[in-house]
Amino acid sequence: MVGLALIVIGAAVYLSGARFTTKREVLKVGDVSVSAEERSPIAPWAAGLVVLAGIALVTTGARRKA
Repeated sequence: MVGLALIVIGAAVYLSGARFTTKREVLKVGDVSVSAEERSPIAPWAAGLVVLAGIALVTTGARRKA
């Protein structure tokens, strides 16, 4: 079940080009601060690793049942 979920999530991230947002402080003067949000893409190789981990879990689970 977990392996299948990892495969689906990894494929969705890879195909959609998902991004994550980070927030960082750009300027701080006294009590006033200015922050900026940066959007960065998730690396395709990371999505591929998630898919491979899912495949590994599915195959080991299938071997244990056989």
